Amino acid sequence: MQIGSFKLASRLVAAPMAGVTDRPFRRLCRRLGAGLAVGEMVSSDPRLRATRKSRLRTDHRGEASPRAVQIAGANPQWMAEAARYNVDNGAQIVDINMGCPAKKVCNAQAGSALLADEPLVARILTAVVGAVEVPVTLKIRTGPSPESRNAVRIARLAESAGIAAVTIHGRTRACAFRGEAEYDTIAAVKVSVTIPVIANGDIDGPEKAARVLARTGADALMIGRAAQGNPWIFREVATFLETGRHHAPPSAEEVRATLLEHLEALYEHYGTEHGVRVARKHLSWYCAGRPGADAFWRRVSRVESAGAQASLVREFLDELSTRVPPSAVGLAA
Repeated sequence: MQIGSFKLASRLVAAPMAGVTDRPFRRLCRRLGAGLAVGEMVSSDPRLRATRKSRLRTDHRGEASPRAVQIAGANPQWMAEAARYNVDNGAQIVDINMGCPAKKVCNAQAGSALLADEPLVARILTAVVGAVEVPVTLKIRTGPSPESRNAVRIARLAESAGIAAVTIHGRTRACAFRGEAEYDTIAAVKVSVTIPVIANGDIDGPEKAARVLARTGADALMIGRAAQGNPWIFREVATFLETGRHHAPPSAEEVRATLLEHLEALYEHYGTEHGVRVARKHLSWYCAGRPGADAFWRRVSRVESAGAQASLVREFLDELSTRVPPSAVGLAA
């Protein structure tokens, strides 16, 4: 899989997810098999550029190349300026968000709301591509609604503007995350353009990944929600796609080491107080469905210190490893 001058180590991309794909999570996904991990969406509004949230979302320290940032907005000039700013601060790929269905984003006529205004889409794409010398990619949905899918036209606009790759989530803006993703539109885009196409939506395991690749002909896959609490999914999918065999689930020792490593990275990235709060959602994902998880969550969700949080995690995982076979500790369910 090639994006501009960057040859990715695998055909798997960690999706940009607000509040999730921060630097600690991106580094973890890359280490476990993602060829690229796109940063959390950042606003192109110059008034928000210096906020602590924006600075944290564009922190690339220690991050492997290529480093990708996703920008969002509806003003072509602001989007171009945001692209330049992020490249100046370490981004090596700029991704344009035209896929987010969140009301807050769409009410500002950004994200997937842009799909209903193809002339504006063209102006934004041209402005951003012309503003930077690094590859620019685009993330879209299949259209504004099931009755008006226009992903093929948008992808052709993207190719004409010089976009290096396009990612398509197999739902429309109106669908949000309801129902099942459809892949026929992604397949139609693939045969309509020559730039790389990345398929996204409901890819939750190795077999599904293989089916989506076969169904769409896509060059790569983007995985989002299925990686929450299960960063090992990238390793499992990559192994299956390359060999047709399943990778062994993570051992109890690996789960313990990875989760504690993730906690320490969150504390370092956000500071201990904020890091403890951010870690809670990751702990709920990591431990969901595990024996004793409910009781563990009631305890760990109340603690405020990093030391107490990490101590409870160690206690929970040590107890879990003695209660269930090692192969059942992996969190790939």
